[in-house]
Amino acid sequence: MTDDGRTEAQTETEAEAAESGTTCPSRPPSAALTSAEAAVLAYEARTWPGPGAKERAIREGLGLTPVRYYQLLNALMDDPRALEHAPGTVNRLRRIREGRRARR
Repeated sequence: MTDDGRTEAQTETEAEAAESGTTCPSRPPSAALTSAEAAVLAYEARTWPGPGAKERAIREGLGLTPVRYYQLLNALMDDPRALEHAPGTVNRLRRIREGRRARR
């Protein structure tokens, strides 16, 4: 069970729906971000002092593994709610992702 009362399966289903561009029936697109989703975006907006500091903060502050954090972050990049909440961060992440895709 996650902090907002959803099961891991629900969270993964929502992440898959966000990646595929479909909406999740359990949460309308106009609903606000959960506190966990907002925290992921806030962590991504910060600057970090050195290698490992961000991963350590993710584990200690959010209680997530770095892999799970980046899975959630990737799903949020395609979520219109995230774009509305933190447009600068989401647009920066989208530009980085598109640049990496173009290099492949």
